[in-house]
Amino acid sequence: MAEATTAGPLADLGVSVPVLAAPMAGGASTPDLVLAAARSGGLGFLAAGYQSPHAIGEQIETVRRQTPTFGVNVFAPPAVPVDRAAYARYRDLLLPEADRLGVVLPEVPVEDDDNWRDKVDLLVDAQVPLVSFTFGIPDRSVVSALHAAGSVLAQTVTSADEAVRAATAGLDVVVLQGPGAGGHSATLTPERIPVAEPLPGLVAEVRSAVSLPLVATGGLASADDVARTLRAGADAAMVGTALLLAPESGTSAVHRAALGDPTRGDTVVTRAFTGRPARALPNSFIATYDNEAPAGYPALHHLTSPLRRASAAAGDPERVHLWAGTGYREAADQPAETILRRLAEAL
Repeated sequence: MAEATTAGPLADLGVSVPVLAAPMAGGASTPDLVLAAARSGGLGFLAAGYQSPHAIGEQIETVRRQTPTFGVNVFAPPAVPVDRAAYARYRDLLLPEADRLGVVLPEVPVEDDDNWRDKVDLLVDAQVPLVSFTFGIPDRSVVSALHAAGSVLAQTVTSADEAVRAATAGLDVVVLQGPGAGGHSATLTPERIPVAEPLPGLVAEVRSAVSLPLVATGGLASADDVARTLRAGADAAMVGTALLLAPESGTSAVHRAALGDPTRGDTVVTRAFTGRPARALPNSFIATYDNEAPAGYPALHHLTSPLRRASAAAGDPERVHLWAGTGYREAADQPAETILRRLAEAL
């Protein structure tokens, strides 16, 4: 492998190889995965989404004891309010599923902010090296507080316009998420699904719009994919789905099995599970409910959570959110450090 180096804030954080491990909320991102990324010469992110401040605080301390090279990703406001009548109609559609599984669905929409303020306070106190934001851009007071704590700040965007907004807000790095990415789209306008433009083209557009360091992600499954993205102008590449089968990943058993199922088709974008666009493996739940699901995050996330938990516990992949990017067939059951080094081998 030719020597691959980084510059700017990533190099200052200890990154020597420009292939990073993406944050994957819901359990896939673990301290072990973050540590493996650091050993590879890259950097990994703990995913604060859906975790309590106490839990993510413990993970930060676990990682910090072994490496100074890591980041934490948080979901930033605003939420996407759900129409109450649409919520009630969707809940009624899901009641037979709930009855079959023996779970209760919330009658009233839960419109929380994932403990946003408490998590910001935690990150300030913990002086996390790199903090990234998804779903929303933090306000100036948050940016100032985290900068004062010594954190480099990154914003996940899906377009050049969003990158300009991030730069104007005082962020230090943009993470450009292409449409091939698995899991939730980071779009700042979730009522619209981002246009399916190839990642290299998006990289070029963002590079011409802002001068901030640029990390690109979404559908990267091979060393050639990574090299092509860097040639397009990205300073680093970030992968998530490629790591879902690694032993360090916290991917559930039902999710692992589905990723290895040769009968699964191409990934699709759906609002059925959370009310926000997300890319997943196709299954019966999406086929049945995708056209019925209203926009509304996190209300729909909380609505379907009991169904998904019960289905995962029963080993049923047809009613679970099987997040995956377009390159999921290249995911391998190998150590994360091995995967990351292989993805960097063409650099």
